[in-house]
Amino acid sequence: MRVVFLKDVTRVAEAGEVQDVSDGFARNYLIPQGLAAQATADQLKRIEKIKKAAESQRLKELKDVEELAKRLEGVTVTLKSKVAPSGKYYGAITNVQVAEQLSKLTEREVERRLVEMPEPIHEPGTYTAVVRLHPQVASNINVVAEAEE
Repeated sequence: MRVVFLKDVTRVAEAGEVQDVSDGFARNYLIPQGLAAQATADQLKRIEKIKKAAESQRLKELKDVEELAKRLEGVTVTLKSKVAPSGKYYGAITNVQVAEQLSKLTEREVERRLVEMPEPIHEPGTYTAVVRLHPQVASNINVVAEAEE
């Protein structure tokens, strides 16, 4: 099915693009979610308007993300977990806990997928994580892992 994308769809297309997609993807996901419309003559006439609106939306989102990245740069997140006699945590500190803590600090939702850590933290110490808020914007944060009393 040939569709016109009304909104940006990550890793698929940007708003205003015309693409052929599978019928099921279009009927079951894109069209019901308002992300795309079937490529009719009327929709094809609206492409320039859709592209302009999407570009202004992208710029607005980028400014917002850049502002958040500046606030996050160099932030220190302190997390505590129980330590075994061997000196390692019973579990691990993951990007989920880091994202929750960042959400509390910034008072904005930070998704766990945005927090990149080389591997989960298994023992106390200071680590660095990257918060990738946008393909063009990233921020480094410090994660301090401490032993719980």
